Amino acid sequence: MENRTTKRIFIYGAGAISQFLPYVKSLTEKAHPRMCLLPTAVADNPSTIVNWYEQCYQLGIHGFAQRMFISSYEQKQSFEEVLLSMDAILVTGGNTLNMLAIWKAQGVDLILRKAWEKGIILSGGSAGSLCWFEHGTTDSRPREITKVDCLGFLKGSHCPHYDSEKTRRPLYHSYIKSKQFKAGYACDDRAAILFHDQEVHKVVAMNDDSNAYYVYLENDEVCEKKLEKELIKL
Repeated sequence: MENRTTKRIFIYGAGAISQFLPYVKSLTEKAHPRMCLLPTAVADNPSTIVNWYEQCYQLGIHGFAQRMFISSYEQKQSFEEVLLSMDAILVTGGNTLNMLAIWKAQGVDLILRKAWEKGIILSGGSAGSLCWFEHGTTDSRPREITKVDCLGFLKGSHCPHYDSEKTRRPLYHSYIKSKQFKAGYACDDRAAILFHDQEVHKVVAMNDDSNAYYVYLENDEVCEKKLEKELIKL
């Protein structure tokens, strides 16, 4: 019987890495996993990287941060060597559009697919959840929330910040109703979905008011299916 690697992506609604970090650690099933932050969406913000290392230290994680704004003099390992050596890769919130453009210019989008297929856990919220889907809602451009096309590891569309930004939900519904978006998944800020391959494996939330949804079109009307969840304490 063939041993097939399960491809895992864990997404959540808000961009803060810290809130679900202990849960991502638990998914690795290792006491001291190697976990890498990709802070591209915040332009490799130094304070974000410092906070990441502090969180990793507190949780017993071997933390790494892979910056994209580097030079050949500063980094001798390739992006592929770094990322494919990890147990989990986490992506911050921030500007999704800029992040994807930089990843594609550097070939990181292809490396992340290799990591996913290898069984390395991919995770993140906001830009860090949106990037794994085919398309979704983004605030990466001036003036208004718009559409962004993403990596497409997960089929369908995505909407983060479902409960915290008042324009997100109606706009997401309008894109699905007009068939600009495929059906997809929405997450409140403190709710998360674990995908195994293309399927929802588990939904977790930090409180009873936070939920994740499957949003789809039926008889030309947008419908929401609240996904069954498990409450977790972190």
